[in-house]
Amino acid sequence: MPELPEVELTRRHLDAAMTGKLIESAKVAHPRTARRNSGPQEVEQRLARRRVLAVERTGKYLHAPLDDGQILVAHLGMSGRFTVNGPIEPHTHFTAVMEGGDAVRFIDPRTFGFIAVCAADEIADSTLGRLGPDSWAEPVDPGQLEEKLKNRTAPIKALLLDQYLVSGLGNIYADEALHMAGIHPARPGGSLRREDLDRLVVSIGLVLDSAIEHGGTSLDDLAYLLPNGRAGENLGRLAVYGRTDLPCFACGTPIRRIVLRSRSAHFCPVCQGEIMDTLVK
Repeated sequence: MPELPEVELTRRHLDAAMTGKLIESAKVAHPRTARRNSGPQEVEQRLARRRVLAVERTGKYLHAPLDDGQILVAHLGMSGRFTVNGPIEPHTHFTAVMEGGDAVRFIDPRTFGFIAVCAADEIADSTLGRLGPDSWAEPVDPGQLEEKLKNRTAPIKALLLDQYLVSGLGNIYADEALHMAGIHPARPGGSLRREDLDRLVVSIGLVLDSAIEHGGTSLDDLAYLLPNGRAGENLGRLAVYGRTDLPCFACGTPIRRIVLRSRSAHFCPVCQGEIMDTLVK
């Protein structure tokens, strides 16, 4: 699934193609893509002849205020990506033709993503309105994070994936940040000390900065590509994610993979510290 760096890079491309321009026409080709509205026709009608004021991002969500007060919202889901003036590919489920002729397309083979048009007051009651602090644009204060994690027994890896605690992190960058901070992914959230959280917050920022700088992470399936069709170049810079049994760059110990709350977690048992097996579930 595209995470914050991939969505931020997508936002930058869409901002250049859409901001300040009218949407001449919009077409939704798959009903699931418009499932947050009544259907494709509603999305198309709400977008037609509307001017995009900006393209913004919170966590993994893209949102673009329109000139009539509505907001275009997009989520890439598991496999979604945007192109600008690219070819019409299989699974192209949304197309917006912009003033000047640019074509913005949403490609989503698994149809877990969506395009929606909402009134501003609807946003406050939606998932987008309830998201936690953006883990890159407005990083959470370690003291506030300590308070939110107090008495939490869930593994810290699982808690970092909770978009209401902090938004934008997924499997890849949560693993990478925990490794950089030297924190075992299965540690109960409430067991982290303030110094742990200080390191974690800094590590999250550094990991996300690096991923954005290097174009995001395109895995072998190439589910994520930049809107210009190029693959991200961050894969080779990952320290633990996807590197099971390969040596840790810091200490040479083989990277381990475990499953926590039905999600994989990759870590170095030396750099991040072994814990009791009873906690690894």
